[in-house]
Amino acid sequence: MKYLPINSKLYDHNRERFIKKMAPNSVAIFPASPVFPKSGDGTYTYRPDADVLWLSGVAQEKTIVVLYPDNPDKNLREVLVLLRPNELLEKWVGHKLRKDEATELSGIKTIRWLDEFETMLQVMMNSADVVYLNSNEHNRLDTELPRTDLLFVQEIMKKYPLHRYERAARIMKELRPIKTKEEIEVLKTAIDITAKALDRVLKFVRPGVMEYEIEAEITHEFLRNRATGHAYGAIIASGDRARTLHYEDNNAECLDGELLLMDFGAEYGNYNADLTRTIPVNGRFTKRQKEVYNACLSVHNHGKKILKPGILFPDYVKSINQEMEKQLLKIGLITENDIKNQDPDNPAFRKYFYHGVTHFLGLAVHDVGSYTDEVKEGMLFTIEPGIYIEEENMGIRIENNIWITKNGNKDLFKDMPITVEEIEAVMNQK
Repeated sequence: MKYLPINSKLYDHNRERFIKKMAPNSVAIFPASPVFPKSGDGTYTYRPDADVLWLSGVAQEKTIVVLYPDNPDKNLREVLVLLRPNELLEKWVGHKLRKDEATELSGIKTIRWLDEFETMLQVMMNSADVVYLNSNEHNRLDTELPRTDLLFVQEIMKKYPLHRYERAARIMKELRPIKTKEEIEVLKTAIDITAKALDRVLKFVRPGVMEYEIEAEITHEFLRNRATGHAYGAIIASGDRARTLHYEDNNAECLDGELLLMDFGAEYGNYNADLTRTIPVNGRFTKRQKEVYNACLSVHNHGKKILKPGILFPDYVKSINQEMEKQLLKIGLITENDIKNQDPDNPAFRKYFYHGVTHFLGLAVHDVGSYTDEVKEGMLFTIEPGIYIEEENMGIRIENNIWITKNGNKDLFKDMPITVEEIEAVMNQK
């Protein structure tokens, strides 16, 4: 890992939170994601299961976290299962965790090797009444793809068919959105690195630069500051390409007079930042660009004003949409007549703002959480309104990361340039 060691208290606290939700005499089993082959003997860059990371901080393949708080053997109430180190394998793929290293990283004192897992599990299952198994229950999961997470579930349930099984994901969806102070500290590092990258590219962008050169500058700043890399595929979209929400080709020239939409974030300690800024390629907004940008910023600021503990998420979204309608009317993109005659299922503002405005953020860029309940203290969100005008070859999006506290919310990117004047000032520094 490139990032510095993270205090294991973060993971101790997370396990305590999960254990409090478990039924009496129950065991919870969390296997890490498998390694996926790419071609020949190559593999895709490994990304562990987010719940295993949340519970242990261990990013090594073939890891299993087992929680059995009522186990008669107090040494087996928390167990971390790891691949046994192999000197020959390590000559090819590098160092694997030893027991003392794994304990220091995770806070889990009992470490077992993977080849011991089946024997240990059988003893636990013979004693436990309830079993929590995990699966991917993200609302946007593509269910047409093969479900590797379900293979382990099916295997356990086939071998031990008479237990009562529960969904660990249900608890995780409740707990993971509420960020602890320890988690926010790690997230702030990812955000600080992202902010450094923004400052770098604001001073780098000029007419004639290629989108991929900007991506390279961001990548350089990420890696030199110990980020693992990009939290997601960076979107560097100049001109009309900014209207494509997930544009990742990053292969065009940035032209004088165009706007440049940049959506990127660093991953640090397995936690992710998510930032979007739209800037003028030549360092100066035109009158029209400024007008549209300020309308988008007004919606963004409205979101920050109302996103507080207690508001129902659907009410928050409704208010955002109303503010967007107001701003689009103000800058002449829609008319009162358009609003009067609009289809309620496809309102007029949707022509220029056609995506969601907020998502959960954390170990995943689109982290788990409920979009039907009330906003709670500890949640971390993005706010990212956008205005996309096909007739003007223009796309503008503005995004910051907002942590909800009992006293309101905190903008974790609050010190970064966001207004027209602040962006122009940095881009035109001598």
